Order: sequence, then structure tokens, then C-alpha cells
Amino acid sequence: MVALTTALSLTAPTRAWAEPITLAEALSRASASSPILAAAESAVMAAQGRARQAGFRPNPELDLAVENFAGTGGFRGLDQTESTLSVGQKFELGGKRTARQRAAEAETQATRVRLAVARADLLNDVRIAYAEAYADGRRVDLARDQFVRAENLQTIATELVDAGREPPLRALRARTAALEAVGRVRAAEAEYAQAQRALAALWGGVEDLPEPQAPLVEAAPVVAIDPADSLDVRLAEAEVASSVAIFNRERASSRPDVTLSVGARQFRGTDDTAVVFGASMPIGVFDRNQGNIAAANADRTGAEARRNAALAAAIRRTRDAQAALRTAEARLTFLQTRAEPEAIEAVRIAREGFAAGRFTLLDVLDAEDALNTLQSDLITAELERSQALAALTRVTETQGSTQ
Repeated sequence: MVALTTALSLTAPTRAWAEPITLAEALSRASASSPILAAAESAVMAAQGRARQAGFRPNPELDLAVENFAGTGGFRGLDQTESTLSVGQKFELGGKRTARQRAAEAETQATRVRLAVARADLLNDVRIAYAEAYADGRRVDLARDQFVRAENLQTIATELVDAGREPPLRALRARTAALEAVGRVRAAEAEYAQAQRALAALWGGVEDLPEPQAPLVEAAPVVAIDPADSLDVRLAEAEVASSVAIFNRERASSRPDVTLSVGARQFRGTDDTAVVFGASMPIGVFDRNQGNIAAANADRTGAEARRNAALAAAIRRTRDAQAALRTAEARLTFLQTRAEPEAIEAVRIAREGFAAGRFTLLDVLDAEDALNTLQSDLITAELERSQALAALTRVTETQGSTQ
């Protein structure tokens, strides 16, 4: 009765929607519908709009002035009115327009690299989330296998107790182990569902419960690129170029502009018309844009420092990812080829000896616990290899590889 009740308690909960999915499908789905990428793409379009705006010249100005009307004495009424209609045009000096365009173009290029970085980060997150969900799915299968073995052991223990070959406490201990296995299944199922939701969230899924079908088995990338070509360094370089262009723009803005105007003045009293010409230029006594120039210069210095830091970080992350991958592969190989086969053999011997009365139930439980721990470590080792592989793929990606 206990075994039947325990088995019934393992009925999987009903899920609203689930779909088998490969890593390639997960990467494609995230690339197509990720809110993060949509925001980054919008930033690029906004920068392109600002770049177009930066190329426009100042608009001409139309000016109408009416003088000498509604006064006193001879200027009463409109007889002595003078009307002037003129058109003025500001001419930007000091290369302002060119500097403005270059700054906008540099910022546009920086947003394009940020988009590439966002895409690379997203794909890295998908690889990691996929590997974690696959590992949690394996843990569910492992927990179920452990439950089946615990149920089988409970049956054997009950038979030996009934035959008088084991004390009743052994059967109780076996039932307790089976119930503990039920708890592990429930916990593994909850963690798996959480990992599935985390994976689906990367492409905006709400009710999705994707089921990864295979481990992350992408080939390790061949690291043959200069770290200076990595995405993070490329972004830092683009930000340096943008800061330099902004500094040049602010420095050009300190130079005064000239506004020229030409028009016609009509004298109402004589009906005569005269040409009017004007020119104006601000005098740089107080505001010479010195504050913005100083700020832009500081931003340029900070961007150059961040570039140097990004290059050093790229080298370190590449080496760390390579070392982590080598370590994970060595551990995984050891567990697969030596530790797991020996643990399985130990359980087999313990079970056969227990059935034959040569070993106690505690001997079997110890062997089972050792196998359970090792198989869990094996799943963790596979996950660590996938995480290291994802990290190495991320640090070796260039802007072109994410297009």
C-alpha cells in the first residue's frame, strides 16, 4: 500500500504548454523576439535620426520691422512709417556642422556596437539558461530513477523482513528512503519548471515551458583572434571615438557664428525704398563653452581608461574561460569513464549481496547514496562544461559573428 501511494504521488502536475526545443531554435527565437534586442535596435534608429539632424544647416530667418508710427507730432499716424523686411542667415564658422556630423556618426557607430554586444550577451544568456534547464531536466530524470530504485529496495526489504531475515526496522528505513526520493522528485520538478520559465523569458515568453532536448555540445571556438577585436574592446574603442568627436564638437561650438541679413526698407512719407544690409556676431566675453569643453575632455579621458581596462579584461576572460573549459572537460571525463561505472558496480554488488543475505540494508543505502551523489555531480560537471563553453564563445565573438 505504501509503495502504491508513493507511486501515485509522483504523478506529474498538468502544465499549460510545453514544447521540445533545440538550442538552435532557442537562439533563433530569442534573436527574433527578445525585448532587449528590440530596445537596442531602437537606440540605433534613434542615433541614426540624430545623425541626419546633425547635418542640417540653420534655417534662414525672416524679419519685419515697422518704425516711426503711432508717435507724437510729425510722427502721428502712419505718414512717417518706415517698414523693413529682411532675410537673415546664420553662417556656422569653425567647422561646427562638420564636427556635429562626425560626433553624431561616431555615436551611431557606438550604438551599433552596443547592439552587437546586446545580441552576444543575449545569446550567451540563452546558452547558459538552456544548459541549466537541460541539467534540471536531467535531475528530474535522475530523481525519478532514484525513486524507482528506492521502491525496488523497499520491496526487497519487505520480503526479507517477512521472511525473518531482517528486523522490521529495516523495512521502515527502506520506506523512509522511498519517501525521501519522492521529495527529491518534487523539488527537482519545481526547479526544472523555474529554469524553463527563465529560458522562455529571454524571448518574452510568459506561459512557455520549453523542454531542452539536448545538452550544449557546440564545438569549442578556436581562439585565434586578437583580444582587441573582441566585442567589448570594440565597444570601448567606439566610445573613445565618440568622446573624441564630442570633444571636437564642443570645441568648435566655442567659436562665434556670423549672421548676415539683407532686406528692403520702405519710407511711407516719400514712397522711397532702400536696401538694408546687416551683420552680427556674438562677443565671447563670458560664455565660451568652456564648461562643456572641460566635461567633454574628462569624458574622453575616462573613455580611454575604460578602453585599456576592457582590453585587459578581454585577455583575462579569454584565459579564464579556456582554463575553466579544460577543467570541466577533465572532471567530466573522469566521472564518466571511471567514477560512475565503479559506483554502478558497487550498487549492483550491494543489491545482490543484500538479496542473498550477505550485506545489510545499510550497506545498500550507502552504495545508493554514493551513486546518487556521483550522478548528481556528473550532471553538474556537464553543466559546468556548457557554462565554460558559453563563456568562451562569448569572449571570442566579434561584431561580424553576431550579425
